[in-house]
Amino acid sequence: MSTSTSLNEQEAREQLLELAAEFYDQFAEGDVPRMQIPTRTKSNIEYDEEKDVWVYGDRSSTRSAKTVSGAQKLLKATYTIDFLANQLEEDRSSTLRELYYLSESWDLDEAQFNTQDESNNLIEDLEIVSEVKREDFHMRPEESGAKVMGPLLLREQTRRGDREIHCQKDVGQGGYQIPNNPDTIEFLDNDADFVLAVETGGMRDRLVENGFDDEYNSIVVHLGGQPARATRRLIKRMRNELDLPVVVFADGDPWSYRIYGSVAYGSIKSAHLSEYLATPDAQYIGIRPEDIVEYDLPTDPLSDSDVNALESELEDPRFQTEFWEEQIELQLEIEKKSEQQSLAARGLDFVTDTYLPTRLEEMNVL
Repeated sequence: MSTSTSLNEQEAREQLLELAAEFYDQFAEGDVPRMQIPTRTKSNIEYDEEKDVWVYGDRSSTRSAKTVSGAQKLLKATYTIDFLANQLEEDRSSTLRELYYLSESWDLDEAQFNTQDESNNLIEDLEIVSEVKREDFHMRPEESGAKVMGPLLLREQTRRGDREIHCQKDVGQGGYQIPNNPDTIEFLDNDADFVLAVETGGMRDRLVENGFDDEYNSIVVHLGGQPARATRRLIKRMRNELDLPVVVFADGDPWSYRIYGSVAYGSIKSAHLSEYLATPDAQYIGIRPEDIVEYDLPTDPLSDSDVNALESELEDPRFQTEFWEEQIELQLEIEKKSEQQSLAARGLDFVTDTYLPTRLEEMNVL
C-alpha cells in the first residue's frame, strides 16, 4: 500500500468502486465472487528490512460467495463500498460507530452489521484490498482524547480555514487536540529536542504541571491508553520530518509494552499501515521491570492473564530482542507489575527531576 500521501476524494472513490467492479467482473466471467485478505495474526507478521517495519506475510484467507457466511460478508462489503462512495461524493464524513448504526437503514437485513467489531473489521479489510486508508474514506474513530504539549508551532487545515497554533502558548493546560487526520497539519517551527509519548493522563498532567516540556524542550504527547492511529501517525511525522528522537513512557505491565509496540513496530491488525504509522527507532524509557527492583516501587502481583500476555510477548516477533527478553523474563521472575504513578512514592517531583532526566541521559537523548 502506498501510504506516503493522502488521496483526494475522487481518487479514493475510484479505487473503492474498482473493488466493487471486480466482484461484478467475477460474476460476468462465471466465477464465484471472492476477496483475498492477509491473515491478521502475529504468526503472519514479518520484518521488512528495507522499510524497517513489521508487515503481513504471504498467508491469506479468502472471502468467497461459495458459502452463506462468505456471501453475506461480500454483500456487506458491497453495501459499505456504496455508502463510502456516496459519502466521498458528497464530501461528508462519519464515525466508525455511525457506520454500524447506519447499516440498520439498509434495505437488506443480511447486509446489516451484527456488531461494531464486524463493521470495524470490514473497514480494515477494505483498506487492505482497495489500498485506500480509512482517513481517505472520510471515516473517523471516536475521539481518542490524545493531546500535545510542547514547543511546536503548526498550521492546521480546518473547514473554517487554516489556523496557526503554538502547542504551549496558544493552548491551555489540556494541550493541543490531535485531529483525526494529522496529515492536515503542517509543521512550521519547533524548539524541541525530543518527543515523549506518555501512556496515562495522570502522568501527562504531572509532567506538564512540573514544566517538563519547558525545562527539557520536550514535545509531550498523551497516548490516551492504546494510541489511536492519528496519534501514531503524528509521532511518526515528528520523528521523520522534525528529526526528533521518540521515547515512550508507559506502565510496567505487558499491556503497556504492547502500547509501546504499536508505536514502534505497528499493531497486528494494522500491519498493512506500518510504514505509515510505525516509528521503528522509538525507544522504551519505562516503567521497566528493572525499575521495579532498583527503585523498590509499589507493585501489584501479576495476574494469570498478565503472565499469559508476557509469555505470548516472548514469542511475538516484535519483542524478540535482547532488551525485551531480559525485561520480560525478569518480570516473570519477580511476578510483579507497577504503574507510572508509583514513582510518586519517592515524591511528586521525582519523575521529572530524577527518573526521566537520568534515563534520557543513559539513552543519549539528552
